[in-house]
Amino acid sequence: MISARTRQELKDVLMDPKAFGVKEPYFVIRGEGGQNITVLTPGKNGEEYNKTYGHFHNFQGVEIYNVVYGQGVIIMQRNDENGEAKEFRIMGIRSGMSVEIPIGYGHCLVNVGKTYLVTIDNSPGDAKADNYQPVKEKHGFAYYIVDKKGEVGFDQNPHYHLHPQISTY
Repeated sequence: MISARTRQELKDVLMDPKAFGVKEPYFVIRGEGGQNITVLTPGKNGEEYNKTYGHFHNFQGVEIYNVVYGQGVIIMQRNDENGEAKEFRIMGIRSGMSVEIPIGYGHCLVNVGKTYLVTIDNSPGDAKADNYQPVKEKHGFAYYIVDKKGEVGFDQNPHYHLHPQISTY
C-alpha cells in the first residue's frame, strides 16, 4: 500500500507550521513482511529541511534503514520518563549506507539534499508498532534541522525544557 503524507499531516511537528513548504513531504510504500520504502521529497518548510513525522517504537526490536538514494540526516533521540530529551544524535546519511535505530530511541529522516531521499526499512508495518504521540506533544524532536545560509544548522525546539548536546556518529 502506498500512502502520501501531506503538509497538513506534518504541521504538528514543524518549527513553523504556517511557513510555506513542501506540499507532499513524503511517501511510504508498506510491503508485506515488514519491509517499507520511504521517499522523502527535497525542499524546505520555511527554514526547516523537509522531514518525516518521526516516532518512537512500541516494539523491542532494532529498526534498520538502508539508504537507496539521496542524502540526508537521521535524527535519533532518547527521552527520559518525563518526555524530555535525554540524548540527541544525528548521522549524515547517503546512498549505500545502513543505519540501526537502537531500542528506546525515536527517530526521524531529514532530506538536506537536492534530490529525493529513498530508504528501505524493516519496521513491522503494524500500526501499533509506532508511537507518534511523544513527537506530536512536543511538536517534533529537541532540535529542528534548518538551513543557515546554505549550511545545515540546528534550532532548539522551545517545547522542550532540556536540550542535550548534539552528538554525531
